[in-house]
Amino acid sequence: MSLTRNTLILLAAGGSLALLIAAWIFQAFGWAPCQMCLWQRWPHGAAIALGVAALALPGRILPLLGGLAAATTAAIALFHTGVERKWWEGITACASGDGISGMSTADLLDTTREVGPPLIRCDAFDPLLFGLTMANANALASLALMGLWLWAARQPALTRA
Repeated sequence: MSLTRNTLILLAAGGSLALLIAAWIFQAFGWAPCQMCLWQRWPHGAAIALGVAALALPGRILPLLGGLAAATTAAIALFHTGVERKWWEGITACASGDGISGMSTADLLDTTREVGPPLIRCDAFDPLLFGLTMANANALASLALMGLWLWAARQPALTRA
C-alpha cells in the first residue's frame, strides 16, 4: 500500500489531535493531569501546527520536525512511565513525598485557609486499560506517530500543476 506524503502527514497530525482530544475528554470526566501529563501535550500541539504547515509547504524539514515533536512527547511519556513504575525518581514538583513538611499543626488544622488545587502526583500508578497508564499509551502512540512523520519525510511532495 502506497500512502502519499499528505496522507501520512494527515494521519500523524490527526493522531496528535486525537490524543489531545482524548486527554481533554478524560480530564473532563475527572482524570486530572499531573505536571508531566501537561508537558506531554505541548509537543502534540506543535505536531498539529507542523502538520498544517507541512500540508501547505513541500520539503522534508517540516515532517522531520513533526517527527521530532512526536519523539519529544514519547520521551516525556517514557520518563513519566518510569516514574509511575518507580524505576527512577521523578521531579519533586509532582512526586509523592513529604509535602507537608514545614507546616505547623495549626496550619494543618486551619480550615479557614484557602488552599490551591490538590497536587496530582506524577508517580501514582493509575492503570487505564490492560495495565497501561495514560503515559504508557501516549508513549506507544507517539512512537507510532513518529514513524508516520518519518515515513512522510521520505515521500516526495506532490507538485501542483
